[in-house]
Amino acid sequence: MGIRFILMVNKQGQTRLAQYYEYLTLEERRALEGEIIRKCLARNEQQCSFVEHRNYKIVYRRYASLFFLVGVDNEENELAILEFIHLLVETMDRHFGNVCELDIMFHLEKAHFMLEEMVMNGCIVETSKTNILAPIQLMDKAS
Repeated sequence: MGIRFILMVNKQGQTRLAQYYEYLTLEERRALEGEIIRKCLARNEQQCSFVEHRNYKIVYRRYASLFFLVGVDNEENELAILEFIHLLVETMDRHFGNVCELDIMFHLEKAHFMLEEMVMNGCIVETSKTNILAPIQLMDKAS
C-alpha cells in the first residue's frame, strides 16, 4: 500500500478534507494531523516538499490558499506523488473552475468522490481527468 492518507489544509492549519487509507483512531488522527500540519506550514518556499514524520513520508504542495498533504510509505516515489497532487488539483480545477477552499467546503462530497475515483485502498487507480469526472457530471445532470 502506497498512500496512507490525504489532507487538504488551509493556511491557518484548519483541515478541510481528510481521507485515510489505514485505520487510526480519532485521537491518533487528530494528533497526527496537528503534528504534520505544524511541521509543513512552518517550512518556507525554498525548502523541499518532502518531510519525514514518524513512519511516513509526507509529500505536500501549496496551491493558492490550500495545502495538499499526502502521507505515503517510505518506499514510495515522491515525484510521482507530487504529480498525483497536481493531477488532483487539475481535476478539481476542471470541475469547479479554479478550485479554492470554499469549493472544498461547500462541495465536500464531490471532493471525496473525486478522491475515491482516483485512489482505492491507498493505490492510484485512475489518472484520466475525463474518467474521474464522468460519474460526477452524470450525478450533476440527474439532480
